[in-house]
Amino acid sequence: MPPSSDANSLNTAADTLTARLEIQSPSPLQLFQPDWPGASELQIWVKRDDLLHPIISGNKWRKLKYALAQLQVENIDKVISFGGGFSNHLHALGYCCQRLGIALEARIRGDYSKHPSPMIDDLIRWGTTIKYLNKRSYKEQTELAAANALTTDETHTRVIPEGGSQQQALPGVAEILSELPRDFDHILLPVGSGGTLAGLVSASPGAKLHGIAVLKGQDYLEQLVKNLLDGANQNHWQILHDYHGGGYGKADKNLQAFCHEVEENSAIPLEPVYSGKLFCAARQLMEKGYFNAGSKILLLHTGGLQGARASG
Repeated sequence: MPPSSDANSLNTAADTLTARLEIQSPSPLQLFQPDWPGASELQIWVKRDDLLHPIISGNKWRKLKYALAQLQVENIDKVISFGGGFSNHLHALGYCCQRLGIALEARIRGDYSKHPSPMIDDLIRWGTTIKYLNKRSYKEQTELAAANALTTDETHTRVIPEGGSQQQALPGVAEILSELPRDFDHILLPVGSGGTLAGLVSASPGAKLHGIAVLKGQDYLEQLVKNLLDGANQNHWQILHDYHGGGYGKADKNLQAFCHEVEENSAIPLEPVYSGKLFCAARQLMEKGYFNAGSKILLLHTGGLQGARASG
């Protein structure tokens, strides 16, 4: 955390935000018994972070919790952040800023001005200022933001990187582990910008962490995680790159059918951008015998259910 923030005041602000935004924490742990080949030999649970809040669900809240608390402590009244036209991060941040009276400037990759996505429609309704950037400008600005080097002439303004993945995200994500009533051998989670995986790694869990890449990014995603970890705790995690389904936001009919099947059989809603790829990867790994019989497996449902609006 930045040295300007006293730890006690930051924690107090975080607790106040949790209550004010009506976050349902801790999220429940649900036993999961799918009819998948190999699953009957395992003990499987789902951490239902999608139930934290209907809009600020999952890892979006975990990664924003202490960043938003920092804004409150320092009386910051404007935020700049980044994302694509279907960004769950911007959607969650936009809702939070509207509720907290903070101005948000969303810098979005691509021009959706003529055909705004459902998420952008919500952002506009919540009073967010939208700026559309071409691919080159977006890349330049997000790289500066990730390196804490994006400058602004405005006072009382802070920048939150794409996906909310920054050092302030790690303690919020790490709280997931303190909510677990039992130990697990393996924890599986989707990986898009690296912050959630880095937060879990930073807490040094006894479980082996398996990130499921939701986009084409071998080596790139690993580097994002390592940058956030600053060289610590590097030996008990990996990212699996065989389950992204062709790239970010790519979802064929089989994946969409799989999401509907899981929801119908277990009442766990999935979307094909993050959670669907996580569960589909878990199914294939179990079928291959990837996990030893008797292993205790946790699937981390990171929310992101706005993705169902984008695909449906």
